Parts: sequence; C-alpha cells; structure tokens
Amino acid sequence: MSDSTHLALPFLEAAQAQKHVTVNEALRRLDGVVQLSVADRGLTTPPGAPAEGERHIVGASATGAWAGADNDVAMWSDGAWMFVAPEAGWRAFDASASEFVYFDGADWAAEPGGGLPSSAHGAAMSFHVLEGDHTLTAGASNDTAFVIPDRAIVFGVTGIVLADVTGVTSWSLGVAADVSRYGSGIGVSAGSTVIGPSGPVTYWSDTQLRLTAAGGDFSGGTLRLAIHYMALTGPSA
Repeated sequence: MSDSTHLALPFLEAAQAQKHVTVNEALRRLDGVVQLSVADRGLTTPPGAPAEGERHIVGASATGAWAGADNDVAMWSDGAWMFVAPEAGWRAFDASASEFVYFDGADWAAEPGGGLPSSAHGAAMSFHVLEGDHTLTAGASNDTAFVIPDRAIVFGVTGIVLADVTGVTSWSLGVAADVSRYGSGIGVSAGSTVIGPSGPVTYWSDTQLRLTAAGGDFSGGTLRLAIHYMALTGPSA
C-alpha cells in the first residue's frame, strides 16, 4: 500500500477490504497536523496521563515510547502515540511558550520576530506575554517568583484576582523601583482586574513584580498576572 509524499497518508487500494481502516488512519494524521498547536516542545519523556488528541513536539534524545522520534509531532490517539515527522518550513503554535515555532529542517525554533519583519541574518523583534500565578503571603509586600526578563521592553502588566485578597483595602502593582508603576488602588475581590500600561520601559536585569498592600498587610489571596513585553534579537555572524 502506497502513502502520500508529505504526510504519509495511506492510499486506498483497488478492491481493498476494510477500507475504513485506511481512511480513518489518514484522517487521524490530518487531525494531528492540520492547524498544528502543541502543548509544548522539548519534552524527552511522554507525559503520564495524556488526553485524547494531546500533541507535543518531541525533544532531542527522547526515551521510552518517544525513543527515536526526536523533533516529530507526537499525538496521543486511541490509547497510543502517533508520530508525524515534520518537513522544513512546518509551523506550529507552542501553547506553553505562547509563540509560533517553525522547523528549519534540523530543529524547531521560535519564529523570528514572532511573524514580524527580520533581517537576513536573524535580527528581529518579537512580542511576548509572560503569565504567572502568585499566592500572597503575609506582609506589607510580596515579590513574584516569575520575573520580567533581562532586556525586556515592557509595555504594561495586567492581572486578575483569582481568590479574594485579604487583610488590605487595596493594593498596588509595580516593581521595587516604582511600586505603583502598573496600577494602584486595585480591588481585592475575586474577579477584580488591573490593566496597567506604562511604557515602554526597558529592564536591564531579571526583575520581580512587586505587590504592595494598602490599608493593612496582606494575609492571603491569589492573583494571575501577565507581563506584556517586546524582545530584540541581534544578527548572527
């Protein structure tokens, strides 16, 4: 039985029995790679409890059920992993990194400039959103574990209260050098939001966000924050 050139879709043969088996196999492969969006890229061991249809880009030197499938698109289908080898120029959305990636024939890499113009030698600019959750600990202020990346050009920080912020009447969002740069007088009830444009501001080292209490000290609560920034990539030699 012959297959198609690029996706290795099995063709029906003349007078073939069990034609639905061949057709279903082709449909599974199409379902796996058309409008490709993967959970992540770079894992070398399969996740323990994948959901039906879950897709990953396999990392280098993969082991277990992924052994020998480096750089392939792996999809969990009908209780087993199905692999599709990419061709140069394939494009996918990496949900874990919130960015588009492409296959250059050897490796998957972030799309230069996130789709923005780039130079012949790879100089580019790209836009990113870095999101993280923070559970408040007791005190007058909290710094987040996730940081504004070194050399990020930040346009703003947004957020939402996931669980009531307690012990205070409001709070501010910023960094150590300017504790209200991205908002002040922010609500404490679940569902309260902050949209904090301020910039562009360039940060020259990894910088934590700082949450500052007003009207008391923090005693609890959970927040989800998102850093909106641009990054520059220089040209190669």
